[in-house]
Amino acid sequence: MQKQLIIIGIILVVLGVFWPWLQKAGLFRLPGDVVIERENFRFYLPVTSAVTISIIVSIVFWLFRK
Repeated sequence: MQKQLIIIGIILVVLGVFWPWLQKAGLFRLPGDVVIERENFRFYLPVTSAVTISIIVSIVFWLFRK
């Protein structure tokens, strides 16, 4: 459990450092993400981005478990 928390912390720090570049790369603007924009309202549902991140995190945990 301690090792997993340390790994999660390191991943969060790395994501925080690379966040500006991730936004410019268009990671959270994939086809399949729902965006509804009106005059004073903006709704964003990152369906495809969430699935992609979930797959990547699952693979990372699977690799560390081996």
